[in-house]
Amino acid sequence: MASTIVCPSCGTANSVKPNPTGRPKCSACGERLPWMVDVLGVDEFEAEAETPLMVVIDLWAPWCGPCRAVSPVLEKFTTDHAGDVKLIKINVDDNPELSQRFQAMSIPTMLVTKRGQVLDHIVGAPPGNQLRDKLESHLAA
Repeated sequence: MASTIVCPSCGTANSVKPNPTGRPKCSACGERLPWMVDVLGVDEFEAEAETPLMVVIDLWAPWCGPCRAVSPVLEKFTTDHAGDVKLIKINVDDNPELSQRFQAMSIPTMLVTKRGQVLDHIVGAPPGNQLRDKLESHLAA
């Protein structure tokens, strides 16, 4: 399933399919795109998670205030590191199987992975700068 990503540089809407080896670029200006996707099920998750990039998996729900508080931090981090990070958002209400798989006992729960290996498990809503610093440390490693 393709996602539509709007280029922050030129505003072009780009259709981006899961790609296990690529990094999305804008079809108009060539700039790297911030790769953020909402998954709708296990099969879609498997396709989206297969990437050489660092992946941040955000387990959230629309009614969760702390989830809504960390979302802009995650989106800004992904935008700032376009081409190096992929954000996969999973609504736990719509995806209980994935919620159980990642043992999300409370939300928000964020997992940092690379090549399928979990590097970090973040539960709750740390202040934006702390969350960003934690994510930055995994990107630098």
